[in-house]
Amino acid sequence: MDPVRNPFAPGAGQRPPELAGRTRELDAFEVVLERVSRGRPERSLVLTGLRGVGKTVLLGELRSMAVRRGWGAGKVEARPEAGLRRPLSAALHRAIRDLAVRHRAPDRVEEVLAVLKAFALKANPNDAKPRDRWQPGIDVPAAVGRADSGDIEIDLVELFTEVADLAADVGTGIALLLDEMQDVQAEDVSALCAACHELSQSGAPLVVVGAGLPHVPAVLSASKSYSERLFRYVRIDRLDRSDADRAVVAPIEREEAEITPAALDELFTVSGGYPYFVQAYGKAAWDAAVRTEIAEEDVRLAAPEAESELAVGFFGSRYERATPAEREYLRAMAELVEGKDEPAPTAKIAEYLERRPSSLSPARDALIKKGLVYSGERGQIAFTVPHFGRYLLTQD
Repeated sequence: MDPVRNPFAPGAGQRPPELAGRTRELDAFEVVLERVSRGRPERSLVLTGLRGVGKTVLLGELRSMAVRRGWGAGKVEARPEAGLRRPLSAALHRAIRDLAVRHRAPDRVEEVLAVLKAFALKANPNDAKPRDRWQPGIDVPAAVGRADSGDIEIDLVELFTEVADLAADVGTGIALLLDEMQDVQAEDVSALCAACHELSQSGAPLVVVGAGLPHVPAVLSASKSYSERLFRYVRIDRLDRSDADRAVVAPIEREEAEITPAALDELFTVSGGYPYFVQAYGKAAWDAAVRTEIAEEDVRLAAPEAESELAVGFFGSRYERATPAEREYLRAMAELVEGKDEPAPTAKIAEYLERRPSSLSPARDALIKKGLVYSGERGQIAFTVPHFGRYLLTQD
């Protein structure tokens, strides 16, 4: 079929396949927006799950929902070894601009922007030369004595309070969306928890919606013991069979094409119901089909092409980040679980490699930090990427 019309290509279609089966999460967030808008207390939300289950796409849709209701919304992607102050400033600047068009007091908006600028400027090292100092692009003088102490926990509480009050002025709220939450530095995690706690006490209209790998709850709990009371955790998993089929059939039908039941069976088998893989195999099957109906044989012929692209862009790009010692650890994991998406006992990995468990700790900890593995429970380690073990067993 016409590759130009391929509904599974990145950016194609009106509703990405990753959102199929996420009605529960969308409805739950609608309730959050409504409750907060009415001044009722509500916990912030954290989406957790493996790579490839559509957390980032879902986060983007939640942001759009907030904007459609007149909320200010900003999105941050955390990065390892990078502080949160600078990207958070940019996200909240965007959210304030969303609110400014509805606010009737420009002076009040400028007051909040001044506090935001004071907060942002503290991202610069104290000894930075003037020419090297980062400027946040906020065209008002920085406030003095508000969110500028240099202590991220104190400053974030003050900043969130100011921004939430601005949203309350226009009867809406602020949604701060934070992706790759497991990469937030420990000091910033503590500050984020403290700020959310303060807001929950006051009922201020600001919610944080985070997304990250399955061990994010443990990261938050290690920072603040009360974190479980601040966030509602929602596990995002692979699609069940009916939702996976809907993710395939809906975009195909929009292009006035069809797919056979046997082809749907094969697509579910090879994709495992993971949205990223559904899209990858669906795209390849569309390109391979010569008729307006995708058949089982089309999926089988297309599978190697999809797997080749995944091997480079999805698996390979992550595998390349690992050192030789870390790759040895990953291969041992894959061998022990026989390529399945299952956790491996850390003691068995040490036994398999004929090493002391303590000698493998640096490799394991580095892999966790790089987001390639996670520990769901003590003594267990698992891949953050679905089918990664299967991929590793094919590598020489």
